[in-house]
Amino acid sequence: MTSPIRPELFHFLEDLTDNNHREWFADNKARYENDVRQPAFELIRQLAVPLKRSAPMLRVIDKTQGGSLMRIHRDTRFSKDKTPYKTNVGISLRHDACFTGTVSDDIHAPGGYVHLSAEECFVGMGVWRPQRESLAAIRAAIADDPNAWRRARDAKSFRTSFELGGDRLKTSPRDYDRDHPMIEDLRRIDFIGIATLAPKEITAKDSVARITQLIRDAKPFMRFLCDAVDVPY
Repeated sequence: MTSPIRPELFHFLEDLTDNNHREWFADNKARYENDVRQPAFELIRQLAVPLKRSAPMLRVIDKTQGGSLMRIHRDTRFSKDKTPYKTNVGISLRHDACFTGTVSDDIHAPGGYVHLSAEECFVGMGVWRPQRESLAAIRAAIADDPNAWRRARDAKSFRTSFELGGDRLKTSPRDYDRDHPMIEDLRRIDFIGIATLAPKEITAKDSVARITQLIRDAKPFMRFLCDAVDVPY
């Protein structure tokens, strides 16, 4: 299967980085539609079938509103950076629990994310900035069964492709001693794995299979996180 993503997508994002204002975007709207938005929707459509088998709890939605493709418009209300557009393509693969009311906000349930930009491409799996209750549940799961956490974190399929990322507390979290044997992981405030890809891997013929395999490789990690917050995976 031919990749729907072509080098023109990255060329557009490079040009947008140098011309991040509304007038330029308006003049290049057709180019954005043809080279970025429609190929991204096609990538989502091509991912839907294999991920239904490999990661059935992750929703792959090609709708223009409320779907997997994230908006290119930036929310500048509380940012010093007032440039109006994101210079990347973001595809969010949200957990089914986000749509059934099991969790209060989609960012708090473990999920997947595909990031495409001229600077970097990656697949991210896990949970970024979980709310207090979910974070506490993940830490408790690690402390209660550190062997299960190590098996998930260090699973060959996961660690071969992914590196753990995100931020940590500078001090030990409340209720955990600084000498706790799992303190380095208990200090995490993000539980995310990042698998870096080159742009040529995104435009390659097997790109959909590659992304699908990466999501499959993250299954032990995702299952641990989902079990911790009491959602299926």
